[in-house]
Amino acid sequence: MATRRCISVLLLAYLHNCDGSLLFASYYQDHMVLQKSPERAVLWGYGPEDARVLVSVSGPTHQETSPVSVTNGIWRITLDPVDAGGPYNVTAAAQNSSATLTDVLFGDVWLCGGQSNMRFTISQVFNASEELALAPKYPHVRTFVAALKLSETELTDLIQVELPWSVPTARNLAGFSAVCWLFGRYLYENLKYPIGLVESCWGGTPVEAWSSSRALQQCGLETTTDSPQSNSVLWNAMIHPLLNMTLKGAIWYQGETNADYHQDKYNCSFPAMIDDWRMAFHQGSGSQTAMDFPFGFVQLSTYKKGSTDDGFPNIRWHQTADVGFVPNHRMRRTFMAVAMDLPDKTSPYGTIHPRDKQDVAYRLTLGARAVAYNEKAVLFLGPFLSQILCTEMYVNISYDQEVSVMPSKDIFEICCSKIKAPCGPKSLWFPAPIIQWDQTTIQLSASMCPPATEVAALRYAWKDWPCDFKACPVYSGSKILPAPPFISNRYPIKGNVWTSF
Repeated sequence: MATRRCISVLLLAYLHNCDGSLLFASYYQDHMVLQKSPERAVLWGYGPEDARVLVSVSGPTHQETSPVSVTNGIWRITLDPVDAGGPYNVTAAAQNSSATLTDVLFGDVWLCGGQSNMRFTISQVFNASEELALAPKYPHVRTFVAALKLSETELTDLIQVELPWSVPTARNLAGFSAVCWLFGRYLYENLKYPIGLVESCWGGTPVEAWSSSRALQQCGLETTTDSPQSNSVLWNAMIHPLLNMTLKGAIWYQGETNADYHQDKYNCSFPAMIDDWRMAFHQGSGSQTAMDFPFGFVQLSTYKKGSTDDGFPNIRWHQTADVGFVPNHRMRRTFMAVAMDLPDKTSPYGTIHPRDKQDVAYRLTLGARAVAYNEKAVLFLGPFLSQILCTEMYVNISYDQEVSVMPSKDIFEICCSKIKAPCGPKSLWFPAPIIQWDQTTIQLSASMCPPATEVAALRYAWKDWPCDFKACPVYSGSKILPAPPFISNRYPIKGNVWTSF
């Protein structure tokens, strides 16, 4: 493997630099955003063997690096920290050759990954024309798209760029990720400094394709190749080449494919991928990308109304490592946008592709503000149960924050058992109607399970399509954040991390 990787590096260096001139790597371009201070941006590229390369940065501030040697056709330099702002010119020079990047900004760089709901474009969302018309008002939010390519081995550079770094216009944003753009735009409105957005996603792909062999081995998944469904092929071609880039964080929208593919492994494979990305970006950037960089994701929305299939509910649960909420002890510095209350039964792109990406991005932005930017007053988690108490006729649920409640006859379900055994998705579940509520508690009827002391488990919103648009029964007191789904057992399941009875 090490020999193949070395050959790959040398071959890429030759292909990118066949005339011996000095070049930046594929994703260093005019109009780009480099990570601002306190982190240090990493620059790299190609040049004549043993040439001495130095980089100068000119703009609101100036710096010049010490020279470094080109080794195996590649040079690499880490800049001193640069405060947010710009524009800058960045020039790499060696002997009689030089390359210059113009209109470079320094700000926060976010990577946007996943499958088709992350690939879903601005031109496809609700109010698309209005969103596109706003593009010129955000010249400091810059976009870049990696082309859809596969590789059986880890690559040093991208095979191809789909959209070069760009100042936003209606034309170049039309095909850009809606969740990624809206997230970046909302962040910019709050932070008021440049945001760089790197889109690297592919529709219909499982988490295994985006995971390294290291991460897959942790979950007992074997390596396969040859298609976008194959293990590691997108990690190799569309993530590994970006590792030298200094990042602020990442957002992710994926999981639909895993409802039918290694579903039972997702509670391992998804957290393992996050951990592995963090380690790899930290090492690849020379420790400039944080070892625990913030990672946000969208909990699955909906697909088939009336479906009794447990695929989507199970994946939603597994997205939290079977805890129900994030951050948690297994998934630190993560944040989640709950989306099960945003169905779109008339979507021309199929119900699996809801058009309301504005609420998704807004909820992600709340999480980023709290987790990535440490804003203490920002509520980004919907209500989650803190205690379950059973009486002879009722189940009383206490939440960890103030709740806004609407009546429902079947969103809560109970499982009855006279034996001390856990209940799972395949157990017999009965509706538990909401009877009454106050600011932090909800009382449910347990009439289908008399006496209530025989209630063995409780679950909430455990359906593919649990409610209509923004009409789930339990939200935060502000009515903005939906309570996430949960399943809780009186008798703990082996390996389960939490039960609240």
